[in-house]
Order: sequence, then structure tokens, then C-alpha cells
Amino acid sequence: MQQFLQGFLQSIEPGAILYLLIGTFSGLLIGTLPGLTATMAVAILTPLTFWLEPNRGLAMLVGVWNSAIFSGGISAILINTPGTPASIASTFDGYKLTRKGMAGLALGINVLYSFFGGIMGVLALVLVGFPLARFALSFGPAEYTALALFGLSTMVAVSGKSVVKGLIAGFLGFAISLVGLDPIFGSTRFTFGRMELLNGISFIPVMIGLFGIGEVFYQVFLKRVASARIESPKQLGRVVPTVKEIKTLTPVTLLSSLIGIVIGAIPGAGADIAGLVAWDQSKRVAKNPKEYGEGSIEGLAASTTANNACLGGALTTMMALGLPGDAVTAVLIGAFIMYGVQPGPVMFRDNAAFVYMVITLMLLANVAFLAVGFFASKALTKFLSLPQNFIWATIISLSLIGSYAINNSLFDLSIALIAGIAGFVFRLLDIPLGPIVLALILGPMAEANMRRALILSGGKFSIFLSKPISLVLLVLSVLSLISASLKRRQINRR
Repeated sequence: MQQFLQGFLQSIEPGAILYLLIGTFSGLLIGTLPGLTATMAVAILTPLTFWLEPNRGLAMLVGVWNSAIFSGGISAILINTPGTPASIASTFDGYKLTRKGMAGLALGINVLYSFFGGIMGVLALVLVGFPLARFALSFGPAEYTALALFGLSTMVAVSGKSVVKGLIAGFLGFAISLVGLDPIFGSTRFTFGRMELLNGISFIPVMIGLFGIGEVFYQVFLKRVASARIESPKQLGRVVPTVKEIKTLTPVTLLSSLIGIVIGAIPGAGADIAGLVAWDQSKRVAKNPKEYGEGSIEGLAASTTANNACLGGALTTMMALGLPGDAVTAVLIGAFIMYGVQPGPVMFRDNAAFVYMVITLMLLANVAFLAVGFFASKALTKFLSLPQNFIWATIISLSLIGSYAINNSLFDLSIALIAGIAGFVFRLLDIPLGPIVLALILGPMAEANMRRALILSGGKFSIFLSKPISLVLLVLSVLSLISASLKRRQINRR
């Protein structure tokens, strides 16, 4: 109880509330603008929160994350362009509702059921997080090695059109993680005599480069200037759903919440997949499935609910096991470490107050975007006409400042620029970025625990098969890659 009160009081401290609101409004703007993702926003802002108290810095990041996922549906509904990948499924029915003159209702459903899904996701974190962490405390070196491989395999399986390209990205991330000091003997590896590389390559400038600078380079290359075509609807109509509509949508949104939570808990799946799966499954059980894709409020509610429910599932996996559920939680691992807290089962035991603080901030972030979402949705469409060059310049500036400021290092700045160029090239080659970041984060854990396990077993790899938990995780890793390959072959044949 004492730790709960400590975490709760930290989250409602006036400074934390202020930064939560700043993050919420920033996320609303970022999510509405097509091309700017929640991952990019959190990656860029993470180093800028270094000088803040952990509760204030985390409040800002949580506010950005939750509101950006919600607000991505605004542009999806009004201009048929998802503001973030999480809102892809919202275009199926949202824009059709706008064409029917029901833009206000569509925006209201987006706000209300994004909030509902977010609350259900946090509830799942409360109910599952602590039991899962207690179970994971029994893990040894073999189990942690298998867990890291399982996390990477699922990320590879769902983050690209080619499993081979996903594996290439994963191995590249592992290779980068080997730079620095050997975790067992302390000898230097791949440092080339540079003192800056003794502690390895910092993943924060790498993430900023891949997701921030690289995305800008890619958009400039494609000359994506969409603002000239944007026209907001002149009249929105009613915004709040009726009681009858809410009753009709309840079964669909409960199902979508469950789907979003489960998919969010799968490392690497993400809110975009959650929204698509929820939309598809709700269509299968709907009384009028033919309405889906033609302006169905059920279809829109299903996708928006799953989007934000996914965040709680992703956070559960990240906090309890140390495996990021999606790209944003991969960045948040870096933020946690920057604040002196290592995600994983030990965090629930030794830093329970921090866990309760995160849970409370997630709840407050949902309340914050609900409070302003109904009023801000129409106003935010005006930002869609901002010059694209201004947006690009702002992102590059924040990326460079953040990369330098975390350690006041020009070397980190050069790492971010190199990663930005690499991110641009990888986008051109359709190589997924998620496995690179995940392997960079999980690489040290996987290597150190694998070598510890081999030392304990006298060099016998059979230790990974003799432990039930590690065996199950390794089998699931193989099945994940095989099923992804078979699924893509089937899609190609079609």
C-alpha cells in the first residue's frame, strides 16, 4: 500500500500533470499529421526529458504515446489518410461516414472508444502484470535467452513482407549490440580504439536516427506533400453517440478490447495489426457484415478500441518481461533505463512504486485526451495544412538536439546521422526497422544469459532443451517464423 501511494502521489504531482498535458497536446498534433508516428515522437522526445524528474519525463512520453495513437484516427476519418499506422483500419469506415455527412459522429466514436480501449488495456496491465512478473522471477539464464529469442522472432515475423529481410535486420541489430566490452571477460570488442565505444553504441541516437531522421529523408525523397489537397468538412453534425448506439457497440468493443490486449502483448505486433484484426473479426460476428467498409459505426468502433487497448498489452509485456510489445515500448525501454529503472520482473519487486506510477499516468493520459478530444478534433484538422518543409525542419532539429543532449556528445550526433541514412536506405529496400532496435536492446541480455547458461552446463547446449520454459519458448520462436513464411507464401500465390 505504501508503494502504491508513493507511485500515485508522484503521478498526480502538479509538475507531472503539467508535462502530461504538454505531452497530450503534442501527441494530438503529431498523430493528426500524416507521416509522423508515435514511435518517432517518443524517440525524439526521450532524450529531451533527461533533465526532468522521472515522473515528469515519463508523464510527457505517456501523454504523447496515448494521444498520438488516438489522434491518428482524425485524419483517417476526415481525409482518408491515417495519421499513424495504428489508424489504418479506421479509414475503412471513418472516411465513408464523413462522405455521408456523419464526420462528427465518427470523430466522437474515435474519441470515446479510444478512451474505452485504453482503459481496458490499463486494466489488463493491473490484472496480469504483477502475476506475470512473479512467474518470470523463476527464470534462469536459459529461460531469459529463450525469451529474448522469442521476442525477436515474433518481431521478425510481423514486421515486414519478407521473413528473410526481418532476419537480416535482426542479425544486424545483434551485431551492433556486440560493440563494447565483453559481458563475461570484460575485453574490448569492435571498438577500433575509440573510447566512446567502450560502453557500446547507445540505442537512443540509433532509434532517433532510424525513426526520426530516416523517416524525414524518406518523405523528402518521395516528396510527400499532401496538405494542398486537404479540405475539412464544413459541418460535423452531432458528435456524441446516442445511448442506443452505445448499447449496440458494446459487444463489438468488448471483443475488440480483448483482441487489442492480446495482440499488444505479442512482442512486435503493434496497434496497426490490432486494429486490422479487430476490424476483421468484428465483421465476422456482425449481424450486418456487408455494412463494414461502407460507413459502419461498428467497424470504426472496433478498430479504434483495439488501437488503444493494444497499448496496455504492449506495456504489460515490456514491463513484466522486458520485451517490447511494439516499437514505442522498445523506445520506452530506453527511457526507463535512462531514468535508472530496468524493465523486467525485478522491477515489479524492487520498484513497485514506479510501476504504480506508470499505471496511474496511463489512466490520466486517457482521461486527458478524452477531455480535450471532442473539442480538439475539428481544430486539429487545420494543422494538416502546415507546410511539409516546416514539419521536416522541426523534426530534424529536435532529432539532432536530442541526440547530442543526452551525453553532450558529438559522437552520438554522428551515430544518429549514420542511423538516419541507414533508416532511409532500409525503407527503400523495405527492410523492417523494428527487429534492428529490438535486437540492439535484447542482444546484451541474450548473449550474457546464453553464455552463463553454457558455463553452468559445461558448454552443453542441451540445457536450453532440458528446461521446460525455455523449450516451449524456443518451439514458439520456430513456429512463429515458419507460420509467417507459410502465410506470406499463401499471400503471394493469391
